[in-house]
Amino acid sequence: MSETYFEFGTPAERWDRAGMFFDAREYVTAARILTGLVAESPEQIAPRLLLARAYYHSARLGRAEAELRAVLERDPVEQYARLMLGRTLERQGRPDEAAPHLRLAAAMSGDLPTD
Repeated sequence: MSETYFEFGTPAERWDRAGMFFDAREYVTAARILTGLVAESPEQIAPRLLLARAYYHSARLGRAEAELRAVLERDPVEQYARLMLGRTLERQGRPDEAAPHLRLAAAMSGDLPTD
């Protein structure tokens, strides 16, 4: 079986390629590349977080949620993943589930509302 463009190259080359597609707002293509990187190194946070962002921006919210939950399983204090999970849940019409994640993200970033 031959490699496709999405699978070709070292992990670093594929990471750069995925970033290029993400920056160009080609989120589906970025996700296709990132899926392979995540499968090869599931413990790495950065590819999984960028994959979640690509899913979010391409409106594949269930997949974004799954990746964000996987990030938070590995790193519960990853503030950006917490924020994104809250926004992903909001976008799915689940504001009650989103609220604790958004509050926690705000607390971690120091952006708590003042009363």
